[in-house]
Amino acid sequence: MGRISGLFDKKKNNILNIYYTAGYPTLHSTMPILRELQQAGADMVELGMPYSDPLADGPVIQHSSSIALANGMTIQRLFDQLKDMRNEIHIPVILMGYMNPVLQFGFERFCAAAAAVGVDGLIIPDLPGYEFETEYGAIIRKHQLDFIFLVTPETSTERIRDLDRLSTGFLYAVSSSSTTGSDKDMTTVNAYLDRLKGLGLKNRVLVGFGIRDRDSFVQACGHADGAIIGTAFVKALENTDDEAETVKQFIKDIL
Repeated sequence: MGRISGLFDKKKNNILNIYYTAGYPTLHSTMPILRELQQAGADMVELGMPYSDPLADGPVIQHSSSIALANGMTIQRLFDQLKDMRNEIHIPVILMGYMNPVLQFGFERFCAAAAAVGVDGLIIPDLPGYEFETEYGAIIRKHQLDFIFLVTPETSTERIRDLDRLSTGFLYAVSSSSTTGSDKDMTTVNAYLDRLKGLGLKNRVLVGFGIRDRDSFVQACGHADGAIIGTAFVKALENTDDEAETVKQFIKDIL
């Protein structure tokens, strides 16, 4: 059993998934922040691979990507930082990023390296379902990585069912079709999440985009299996001079 499915078997709801950008705020922050997140009680972590043109990301995460790239973060350097991760990190870790740098690295080489360091799954928002089915899915499965697709309130029921069929790990319910960090009308979001719940999907559903504090986390978890917090956490890291204390306090304020 994989770590993601093991987590969902053990914990039925209120899953807290934290996103942050690898190599931010400093090049060597990646592993210390991951350790602190595990210690503080995060259930799962999404590590963002910085990219110069992150289309789905709002200004806070775009800025963190720019800083991480300026710090010298690359995909290879990230794998170097994660090479001994599983000696101490036991929660699921997912890599999130865009196709262009992954293709430049080499898709199969990327999947092999991710599996070798103990990464559990991938989120690549600009990998279409058709290309996943016809070309890339077989490579991902070969290396025993989960792949998580995103759905939005505008995604048709037929398309949701199709992406649920293709996904393993969980289904990422984007709370709206805007970028990360935007304010949301939670009444509309809740109706959308309840619609997903009523479809009898095979995957658990985590909601992201706009979850920033305990209230929004609790509300989201009332309509989904858990929530993903990214922008608010990255922003908390922006001006800190004590990463460990910032992580502890952030997670304490959510849980």
